[in-house]
Amino acid sequence: MLINADFNKRAVVHGARQDWVPSPMPGVDRRMFDRIGEEVARATSLVRYAKGSAFSPHTHDGGEEFLILHGVFQDEHGDYPAGTYVRNPPTSRHTPGAEQGCLMFVKLHQFDPDDRTFVRIDTNRIGRITDPERPDVAVSPLFEDERETVQLETIAPGASVRIGDPGGFEMLVVDGTLTVDGEDYEPQSWLRLPPDDYASLVAGPKAATVWIKRRHLRHSVLNAGAFALSR
Repeated sequence: MLINADFNKRAVVHGARQDWVPSPMPGVDRRMFDRIGEEVARATSLVRYAKGSAFSPHTHDGGEEFLILHGVFQDEHGDYPAGTYVRNPPTSRHTPGAEQGCLMFVKLHQFDPDDRTFVRIDTNRIGRITDPERPDVAVSPLFEDERETVQLETIAPGASVRIGDPGGFEMLVVDGTLTVDGEDYEPQSWLRLPPDDYASLVAGPKAATVWIKRRHLRHSVLNAGAFALSR
């Protein structure tokens, strides 16, 4: 399965307008943003757990990164309420489920194979820092290494911001509305810009919160090709 698999092209998916696709586990459904592979895939998706649903125990050979958007996600390591950001590195293992149900943004098989760094952040409890170069943007750092930068950004109402990065750019609207190059975005809308591509963003009448990843697509182009060949 190939969905938005050319990482040298801009990709846009308005997740809230997509149909849900059932997973092999009853009660767990997906909205797919990009994907290379079948059930074992390099993938970016929204995942919805119905109340009481669960996945069988499994190991993340390529790592798993997620942000809880609604509800509470659970595994044997704890409960993760809305606003929790998690990185489970390659070789990590867990048994996920959601007694109350949840909606989460998930990225699979996109880690450095040697990465062993676990991250657990409740973004409701961390502060925001005004970006000195963009006074209308407040930043909550989530993760940074030599390959990528991940953060939440809150954009002031009506503010105009240039987005993009020499190493690629990815964005999910978490809250609020905005427009990108004249196109309306709402919560669950996702954008991926290839390296050296840029766009103009204007926040709506209320502050908009977006999850953002930068610098990673130069690596992703190579890793995606290797993953496709390994299938």
